[in-house]
Parts: sequence; C-alpha cells; structure tokens
Amino acid sequence: MASRNLTNNKLEATENGAEESLPSHSGEWIEASGGQAAPIRMRVNQMRYEAESVLSVELVPMEQSQLPAFSAGAHIDVDLGEGISRSYSLINSQSETSRYAIAVNRNPQSRGGSRLVHESLRVGDKVSIRPPRNNFPLNEDASHSILIAGGIGITPLLSMIRRLESLGQSWELHYAARTRGAAAFVDTLRALAGDRPERVHLYLSREPGGKRLDVGAFARRASRDADLYCCGPAAMLASFESETTSLPNSRVHIERFSSTESPSLEGGFEVILQRSNRRIQVPPGKTVLDALLDANINVAFSCGEGVCGTCETAVIAGEPDHRDEFLSNEEKRSNKTMMICCSGSHSAELVLDL
Repeated sequence: MASRNLTNNKLEATENGAEESLPSHSGEWIEASGGQAAPIRMRVNQMRYEAESVLSVELVPMEQSQLPAFSAGAHIDVDLGEGISRSYSLINSQSETSRYAIAVNRNPQSRGGSRLVHESLRVGDKVSIRPPRNNFPLNEDASHSILIAGGIGITPLLSMIRRLESLGQSWELHYAARTRGAAAFVDTLRALAGDRPERVHLYLSREPGGKRLDVGAFARRASRDADLYCCGPAAMLASFESETTSLPNSRVHIERFSSTESPSLEGGFEVILQRSNRRIQVPPGKTVLDALLDANINVAFSCGEGVCGTCETAVIAGEPDHRDEFLSNEEKRSNKTMMICCSGSHSAELVLDL
C-alpha cells in the first residue's frame, strides 16, 4: 500500500480466542536491513463479514498487555504464512491499545494475501505483525476534511473519521461502491455521523437510480483551508490527481494499494552489501530483491510493488532507478534510499547498507 501526500509522497462469525494448539499462520519474518522493530505475536480474536467480500479481522496481543500506539491512517504488515506478508490499514480508533483491527477484501486477482485471509485464517490462529507505520497521516488541524473512498479504500479513512469525531473536527465522506452489499462499514459510518447524516454520501453505481462519484466536484468547491484525501482504485486516484493539480500540494493526500510503475528487470549490475561485505550480481529478469533472496540474504519485504515501504533500504553509493510509488520526487532525487523490490540501478554498481 502506498500512501502519499503530494508534497511528501510516501503504501481485504465472531468467536472468542481458542487454544494454543490451533494452527498458526505465522511464518518466519525476513529481517530488514537497518534493524526494523521486532515482530509482535498476535491472535485472531474475531472475524466478521462487513460486506459481501470484505472480512474484518480483530487481532489481540499474545505476549503483552498493550500494543504500540498508532495514528489515523496507519497500517500494519501481517505475515500470513506461505512466505506472504501484506500491509493492511488499521480501522479501529487510535485511542485503543489492546487490539488492532483490519479489513480485507477478497480480490479475484489476489496473489495470495486476500485468499489466505478469506479461505484459511480463522479465529484462534496466530500471526506475526510489524508495528504500525503511517505514511498517510491525517492533518488534524485542517478546518475541514473531505474524504473520498472507493471500495476497500474506505479502510484508512474509517480510522480518520473516528479521530476527527473524537477531536470535534469538521469532515465529510464520499464513498463509492458498485452495490450496497459491496459497501463495507456503512452502518458504522452513519453511526459516526450521528445527528449529521448528511456528512456521509454513498454512490452506488450499479444500483437502480445509482450515481457515480464525481471526484472533480469536490476539488472545485473545496474551501481554501480544507484538506482532501483519496483512497481507492487506480482510475479514481488518477482522476483525483488530475482534478487537484490546482490545489496546494500540502492539502492533497492520496494512498495507493498497487503500483502504476513496472519493476526494473533490466539487471546487468552489481549490488555491494557494505555491512555484510558481499557482492551480488543482479541478472536480467530479476529485481534487486530477487537477487538478494536467491543469495539467501535476509531482507524485509511485503507488497513487492514499491507501495508499502517495507523494503526501503539506505543507498551508500550508486544511482538507483526508482520505480516505487512510496518516495517523494525529492526523496528520489536525493538517492538516499530505494525500494529494492522494484527499483533497479542506472550505475554499474549499487552500494547498499546491508
């Protein structure tokens, strides 16, 4: 999941917990360069359908009484086993310290993440997670927040609405889905809106009499001191970016679930690992991450598309060929870090802090 502010472009039945003998979905975490925070062992405490293809999952800690704090818009990386880890937005209130809640959409084109959650993960199972990170932060001081969601893109915005309500701040939500049955958390959102239900606008394109969401309309009428947020499918995000070009970058915030860039597979360069004193050839058809894993180099990764930031690695020398959606243009020009899952090299050698 890529999360970007357009000036600082940085990311799918309820029961009680069961016994330790239940199956575990926790595989071995691949440790990151630079030393990421240690994984946290969690147990699946509840699972519930929130829409036709959306499951919410409540995770509670196994070995500690309080979880690391997070802020609205944050996500966690979840190890689902089978060598698969995925980033999911936290949907509960940031005031909670005893649980994390996520929601997962069953994607027909799933590469394994949503399939494992929907078909294999069960109440009582154990998983490992990485502590929350926030690349899609909420500006709590904005006079008004306009939140635009498409499908499962509602997830980070749900935690934002919870936070805005707790602060007594002004907000409005525009939420697009194909049908009412495909729209998750509608009742929750209306409850949060309270006695001002007009703040929640639902756009159901495939319902009789339904209408499509016009992203540009909000950009055109937004007050000068309002912030706009968008999370959803690629077409919606492209429209949002196009319609908000005239607005100050500091007011425009976007989060992606997939990359619009193709990974660098040209290869033909050498990666020098400074801390481990190793040299790894990256052949054509392979990413830097592929080459490192082939050489049994342990590095952290999640999305494989340069959107979540998990594999961000410090660059000591060389010129990366940046292909990610996570770093800002300024950060890419500085060449201080790169996403090794998708980015390559313009130079014959690339020296990394690994």
